[in-house]
Amino acid sequence: MVSTETSPRTDTAPSSTTLTHRPGRWIDGFDPENADFWESEGRSIARRNLGWSIFAEFLGFIVWQLWSIVVVMLPAAGFAFTSAETFWLISLPSLVGATLRFPYTFMVPKFGGRNWTIVSAALLLIPAILLSFAVGNPETPFWAMLAIAALAGFGGGNFASSMANITYFFPQKEKGWALGLNAAGGNLGTSVAQFVVPIVVTAVAGVTLLPLAGWIWVPLILVAIWGAWRYMDNLSSAKADFAGSAAALREPHLWLLALLYIGTFGSFIGFASVFPKLIADQFPEFSAIQIGAAGVSLAFLGALVGSLFRPLGGRLADRFGGARVTIGAFAVMAAGAFGILGVLALNEFSLFLACFLVLFAATGIGNGATYRMIPSVFLARAVAAGSTDIGATQRKAAAALGLISAIGAYGGFVIPQVLNASQQASGGYEPAFVGFGIAYLVLLTLTIVIYVVPRASLAQRQV
Repeated sequence: MVSTETSPRTDTAPSSTTLTHRPGRWIDGFDPENADFWESEGRSIARRNLGWSIFAEFLGFIVWQLWSIVVVMLPAAGFAFTSAETFWLISLPSLVGATLRFPYTFMVPKFGGRNWTIVSAALLLIPAILLSFAVGNPETPFWAMLAIAALAGFGGGNFASSMANITYFFPQKEKGWALGLNAAGGNLGTSVAQFVVPIVVTAVAGVTLLPLAGWIWVPLILVAIWGAWRYMDNLSSAKADFAGSAAALREPHLWLLALLYIGTFGSFIGFASVFPKLIADQFPEFSAIQIGAAGVSLAFLGALVGSLFRPLGGRLADRFGGARVTIGAFAVMAAGAFGILGVLALNEFSLFLACFLVLFAATGIGNGATYRMIPSVFLARAVAAGSTDIGATQRKAAAALGLISAIGAYGGFVIPQVLNASQQASGGYEPAFVGFGIAYLVLLTLTIVIYVVPRASLAQRQV
C-alpha cells in the first residue's frame, strides 16, 4: 500500500549506503531517506523508474477505458447491441479493474517492481488484440465481447501496482510529488483514448476501421515492456505490509473515507467512461465532429478536465483542509448533477457540455482533496488514542490509501449501471441525475458532521 505522507528524515550524516546490483536488475541497499545517497545516486534511479512507470500506467488506463469510446462506434461497424448491453461493455472493465487493484498492490513486493511492470504491461496486449479481432466481425456474440471487455480490467489494476512500486523509490518528502505525477499520467490515458480512437478509425476517407482501436496501442505497449525490461529496477527493500492492511481494515474511518472516495474518484471514472455514450444518446449529431475525413469526439474533454483538476484539489486541501475542499467539491457536483437534469429537458448541447465539464472539474478537485484527507484522519485518530508510534500510524495510513483507491474505483461500475437502470425504468436519464445530486448532498452532509464538526475521536481536529 502507498503513502503520500511528507515527513522528511532529519538524518543528514554522510552516506554509508552501498548499492549492490544483482542479475535481473535487482538492487540491494536502496535507501532514499539517506540524503547523501539520494542526491548522488538515488534521485536519478528513482526518476528513471518513475518515467517508465507513468508510461506503463498511462497505457493501462487507455486499455481500461477503450470500451468507453468503442461502444458508441459499434453500430457503424455493423453491431446491433441493446443500450443495456452497451452499458455492460462500458462498466464491466471498471468492475474487474477495481477488484484487481487489491491483489496488484501486493505483486510488487512479491515479484519486484520491474518484473511486475513487464508482466502487467504484457497483459495489456491480450484485451487490446482481442478487441481488434472482435470488433472487426459483426457476428461476434455479445458474451464474447463482454469477456474481452472484462479483460480490459487488467489496465485498471495497473494503477495499484504502479503506485505501490513508486512509493519505494522516493523519500517521504517527495512521495506526494512522485505519486501525484504517476496518478495524473494514468488518468490522462482515459482522455487520450477517447480523443485518439475516433480520429484514427475514421481517418481514411471517412471509413470506420474499428479494429485499429486496439491495434494502434500494441506498438506502444511493446515499447513499455521493453522500457521496463531495459531501464527499470527491482528493489529488495520493497516489502508488503499485511499487518498494516489488516489494521486499516479494522478502522471504521477507512469505510467512511472509501464512501467519500467513491463519490469523488468513482464519479470521475464512472462519468468519464459513460460520457461518450451519453453524448451519442442525447445529442447524436455531436457524437463525432468531422474534421476532414476524421471524426473527433468531444467526450475526451470530460476526462481531461477531471484529470487536470485533481492536482488542484490536493493543493487546495493542503491550504484549507481536505474536508473543507471535499465539501465544496460535493456542493459543485450536486449543482452540476441538478444542472444536467435541467439541461436534458432543454436539449441544448452547449449547456449539457458545460454542466458536465463543471461536474468533471469538481470530481477532480474532490478526488485530490479526499485522497489528501486519508493520512490526516489516521494521524488524528492516533493522537486521539494517545498513540506515540508514528511508524505504525504511517503504515496504517499507507495501507488505507491503497485500499481506498481500490474501493473508490468501483464507482466506475456503479455510475454506468445506475444510468442503465434509469433508462430501463423510465426511458431516460433524469431519475439517475436526481439520485446523483441527492447522493452528493448526503456525502456533503456526512463530511461536515464527521470531519468538520470537532470530535473527540479525531482529537478535535479538522482534517
